Amino acid sequence: MEVKIGIQNVAREVVIEATGSEAEIEAAVQTALDGGSLVLTDDKGRRVMVPAGALGYVEVGEPTRGRVGFGA
Repeated sequence: MEVKIGIQNVAREVVIEATGSEAEIEAAVQTALDGGSLVLTDDKGRRVMVPAGALGYVEVGEPTRGRVGFGA
């Protein structure tokens, strides 16, 4: 599942391919907002940790595939 994390005062967003379902990722974000930090694991086993106070936004969803050709 593709997750885009916007961090306050940082120009670029963090994009990872997280393991787990959309509901599990949403639960992790909600837990982080209640206090603590957002901790997600990507598809290669690496962990990404962002303090909840620095979160600007979190976008969860499948990436859109680029279309090629005249019908695009």
